[in-house]
Amino acid sequence: MQNEDVIHLHRIDPARNMARFYRLTSTPSLFGDICVVREWGRIGRPGRMRIDLYEQAQEAAAARHVLERAKRRRGYRDLCGR
Repeated sequence: MQNEDVIHLHRIDPARNMARFYRLTSTPSLFGDICVVREWGRIGRPGRMRIDLYEQAQEAAAARHVLERAKRRRGYRDLCGR
């Protein structure tokens, strides 16, 4: 696993006045666990944050994959338009 891995998604719909972001970050903790950090909110505003700890890198990667797929199904896309 890299030192830090980031996925930044956004969902913008001007007709519904919607401008949201969702960021997933994986990074090692000081105690050897893997932290999966989720940040979300309205673009341009402070968002909310949740940190989940996993003992194995494979568990963290699987959790990130599930979260990313769920957000993409809800209409979130890559920030750079990929």
